[in-house]
Amino acid sequence: MLQTVVIVVHLLVAIGVVVLVLLQQGKGADAGASFGAGASATVFGSQGSSTFFSRLTAILAGVFFLTSLGLAFFASQQAGRLSEVGLPDPAVLEVPAPKPVVDDVPVLEAAPSAGNADEVPQVEEKQ
Repeated sequence: MLQTVVIVVHLLVAIGVVVLVLLQQGKGADAGASFGAGASATVFGSQGSSTFFSRLTAILAGVFFLTSLGLAFFASQQAGRLSEVGLPDPAVLEVPAPKPVVDDVPVLEAAPSAGNADEVPQVEEKQ
């Protein structure tokens, strides 16, 4: 039950962080306006106090981090329960070795003979 609640909170916080990041204006957005409009004395604008969106984003990022740790804790508990049940570790499982590729290649019973010397064409030498 608690794991389901943490997953739901995790998903809602993730969606909230994405929405808040997309709503915020970038730090370099006023760079072009500051040259001609005189919006601020610096190129990228003054830092000033943080806005409501940036504080809310930081809070949601912290909650996202905590729910991620909580979900990792739940996953480690479930892995411990699986080992108590008696299931073997995946690293211990024996996997049959595949057949060598040499067995798949057909082999001729006898090597083909070159035949008589009469059957081999001869090239006349020109001088």
